Amino acid sequence: MGLFGGQTKAAEQTDYQYTPEEQEEMPQLPEPHTNTVIAKDLTVTGTLRGDGVVQIEGKVEGEISLKGYVIVSDTGVIKGPIEADVIRIAGSVEGNIIAHDHLRLEKTGSVVGDVTTVSFVVEDGGRLNGRTTMIKETSAARSGQDIQAGAGDWEDVTQ
Repeated sequence: MGLFGGQTKAAEQTDYQYTPEEQEEMPQLPEPHTNTVIAKDLTVTGTLRGDGVVQIEGKVEGEISLKGYVIVSDTGVIKGPIEADVIRIAGSVEGNIIAHDHLRLEKTGSVVGDVTTVSFVVEDGGRLNGRTTMIKETSAARSGQDIQAGAGDWEDVTQ
C-alpha cells in the first residue's frame, strides 16, 4: 500500500493481466539450437548421443550417435563409429560412419573405416581407407530404425 492509501507503482505493474489478444501480439523467442564444441585440448571418452550440432576440435574416443550434424575440424580426432544426419570431416576418423543425409570429406580429412551414406563428397586430397556403400534415402533409413553398421543390412532397408 502506498503512502496515501493507493497502490505502489511496483504493485500496479505486477498486477496487470494480459488479454489473449495482447499475448498473441507479443514476440516469440526462436527455438534455441543445440550446439556443442569439444575443444582442441580436450579428450572425451564414452558415448555421445542426442540432437543438435557437435563440433569436434579435440579428441573423442567412443561412439557418436546424433540426430543432427557432426563437424570434425582439422584438429579433431575421432576413434569410434559415427552416426548422424550430416557429417563433415576435416580431421581424422577411425571407425565406421553412417550419414543419413550427407557426408563431406574435406581435403585435410581422413577416414579409416567403412562409410554408408546417401550423398558423399570427397574433396581433392581427402583420404578414405575403407568401403563405401551408397543407399537410397528412405523413411526407415532416415529414422535410423532397422539399420546396423554392416553394409549388408542396408540392402534390405532400401529394396
